[in-house]
Amino acid sequence: MKIATGRTDGAVQLAYEDLGPTDGEPVVLIMGFASQLTRWPDSFCARLVDAGYRVIRFDNRDIGLSTKLSGTRVGGSQLARLARYQLGLASPVPYTLVEMSDDVTRLLNHLSLDSVHLVGASMGGMIAQVFAGQHPDRVRSLGIIFSTTNQAFLPPPHPAALRALTAGPGTNPTREQVIQHTLAAAKLFAGSAYPQPEAELRDRIAADYDRCYYPAGLVRQFGAVTGTGSLLRWTEQITAPTAVIHGTADPLVRPSGGKAVARAIPAARLHLIAGMGHDLPAQLEEQVTGLLIENFRQVRTG
Repeated sequence: MKIATGRTDGAVQLAYEDLGPTDGEPVVLIMGFASQLTRWPDSFCARLVDAGYRVIRFDNRDIGLSTKLSGTRVGGSQLARLARYQLGLASPVPYTLVEMSDDVTRLLNHLSLDSVHLVGASMGGMIAQVFAGQHPDRVRSLGIIFSTTNQAFLPPPHPAALRALTAGPGTNPTREQVIQHTLAAAKLFAGSAYPQPEAELRDRIAADYDRCYYPAGLVRQFGAVTGTGSLLRWTEQITAPTAVIHGTADPLVRPSGGKAVARAIPAARLHLIAGMGHDLPAQLEEQVTGLLIENFRQVRTG
């Protein structure tokens, strides 16, 4: 799998990897909260490349090798923001999902891509909704994986999942403490139906830590998720063929989130996968990438 790496220009520079044939139809993958581009598994990307697609994955702002907004603080009460988030209301934050969508625009412009197949997971699915609603002419097809519209009164995460998401590994944690904390959270989010060998999961988490550990950025990313408010104003404007993929056992973004996305987008296709949690397990890669490729092809046949 051929890989080219680079960084976009501008005040916020995004680190990206460009995989596969340069003449393939482009697929841009947007990862979620607290997750570097490496959370799109190599094997997942390889399936898309083997199908003939050019795959671009990147680090969002404030994580990985992309620009960090150092010194920018999220003010106010997190509890107040969470309460407003549950009501679909916006809050003052350093940046929102709209600015993160603008980052995607700059990435496409940097790569001279007029339009792409866009796939987002979790927070990345939120960013993808904003982008696809704002720029329908630049989205050939849309894939939304375990995400939500952030509209009012949707069921919140399971309390244990929310605690794992918002509680850190402690003050001045060691590398081992961070890895252990992240490992426990990852196992909780993924559920038990599709277990990943713990040694493999631990190695992946350790590699991500060594690539970049920057907890301050995660506070700002979480602010973007909870501070943007309902996404319906963008989601309802989406015209691209859309596949919404969600697990029935997701404790972090409940299946009602995926159902809300599918309801808001005309002719979206909802695919609920039994036992899948908030994760992309190897056992389901063939199924998930198959659903995405089927949706990519709707552009030709639909």
